[in-house]
Amino acid sequence: MPEVTELKYESLVGRQKAGVLMVALGPEVAGKIFAHLGDDEVEQLALEISDLKVIPKQVRASVLEEFYELALAQEYISLGGMKYARDLLKSSMGGGKAQELLRRVQCALERRDFQLLRKVDPAQLANFIQNEHPQTIALVLSHLDARQSADILSRMNEDIQGDVGYRIATMDAVSPAMVREVERILSSTTENLSTRDESGIGGVQAIVDILLESDRTTEKRIIEGIDTEDAQIAGEIRNSMFVFEDLMLLDNRSVQRVMKDIETSDLTLALKAASPELREHIFKNMSTRAAQTLADELEVMGPVKLKNVEESQQKIVAVVRKLEEEGEIAGAARGSGGEEFVY
Repeated sequence: MPEVTELKYESLVGRQKAGVLMVALGPEVAGKIFAHLGDDEVEQLALEISDLKVIPKQVRASVLEEFYELALAQEYISLGGMKYARDLLKSSMGGGKAQELLRRVQCALERRDFQLLRKVDPAQLANFIQNEHPQTIALVLSHLDARQSADILSRMNEDIQGDVGYRIATMDAVSPAMVREVERILSSTTENLSTRDESGIGGVQAIVDILLESDRTTEKRIIEGIDTEDAQIAGEIRNSMFVFEDLMLLDNRSVQRVMKDIETSDLTLALKAASPELREHIFKNMSTRAAQTLADELEVMGPVKLKNVEESQQKIVAVVRKLEEEGEIAGAARGSGGEEFVY
């Protein structure tokens, strides 16, 4: 028989602890808890429970104790706020453990509050936060999914859209004061629960994801606004908005137009590291003879420096962006916020 690895409390992750807790509470209580969870959460918990073969008594006791302490900390916070909870917990379990418990409860409450925001109608949320400081708006949007953020950002006053976009792109460390400001928005009765020095969120990719879900007009306005603040950041965003493999998303007419403005040598080198699907997409938009010639050149081409390949790909991407901005090509089909084109 295969050896069964003994379950150790120290090695358990959150999901496993939840599974142990459900087993420890028994089927009746666990069933009532499941009724308040989503289908995905129930499925994940069920999988964890099914993987639990033997649960040592000490592991079960430790998980129950941890759950009790977390529940107690949350109750203290709701009764008298963070300071009240900290004082009570310190007196019963010491400063270090109390601080760690409060940190974990605070993280859970923050996630819950932002999950509630994700259920709010974008139009209502936009109206609710539009008069807040752009940094506060940026922090809120960076916690939402890209499509919801794009919808909300498109409803903001045009004169702050670029500023908000820039702040999302450059957001890295967020001070506790800013987190408190967002908590004020999330709930008028919520006190500052932050015990961390900073939170890592935002960044260029965050605003890129939002822009990819935005309509072209909003996208252009935001990038131009960011450009006035920091041309380098705007350049990074533009480079991330369209990569060479995204040529797959261009329609045939657009591909043919792009190829009129690029050097054959750049195309050959760029396709050296392209996927078979992209190569085929390019070939079908060339004459049979030209496509065969290009395919032959790629076949006999020896090793090339990756740097040179990437430079050629960036040249082609620059041509695509230029033609798209000038309205000569439709551009890549993207999120639901993209504009429709008539041919």
